[in-house]
Amino acid sequence: MGIVHRATLTPSKQELVEAWLPSRGWAAGRTIAEKVAEYRLDDPAGEVGVETILWRTDDGAVIQTPLTYRAEPLAGAEAHLVGTTDHSVLGERWVYDGCGDPVWATTLVAAIRTGGSQSQMFLEQDGQRVDIPARMEVRGSGSAAASESVDRVEAVGDDGDVTTVSAGGTVIALARVVGAPLGEGEQLTGTVVESGESSVLAVLRTP
Repeated sequence: MGIVHRATLTPSKQELVEAWLPSRGWAAGRTIAEKVAEYRLDDPAGEVGVETILWRTDDGAVIQTPLTYRAEPLAGAEAHLVGTTDHSVLGERWVYDGCGDPVWATTLVAAIRTGGSQSQMFLEQDGQRVDIPARMEVRGSGSAAASESVDRVEAVGDDGDVTTVSAGGTVIALARVVGAPLGEGEQLTGTVVESGESSVLAVLRTP
């Protein structure tokens, strides 16, 4: 469960991602046309924001950008920094490509292995919690009772429209372009609530 603040980000998430995309081979010159949906997963420690946003691009593709939001820089992750933004409630935030952040890996692997789903988001209004309906529902295919945390990311590599992340002995294949084939393994499936469209977003591969 996570709180969504009524806040302004300068620059906005879309502006940060738009400035970062040209450096990504899988973006292939694409530009963002609109936001499709997003889903959040909970950091067990409650310190790092973990959000994945899906964007439709000018050529009709849907791309997936996992992002983490931190109050301080993540040591050793300079190559994965998307940028910094000023949050009108929380102050300066360091925004990272989730693929280079062990907290993102921890939350994603846990969701997949335990059959978990997206976090329930809410606003605090007049002392009450107001639920925010999910725009994307995700579900892991596993049935484990628990999943170990990931303490490091060893390698991140792009192969066409797929990013492969080696983290804590686990290999994650993430569809940067939704619909890209990811191979076999336990998976995270996402459904856009408005359209009902479902896709495999990530797979855990055998190392």
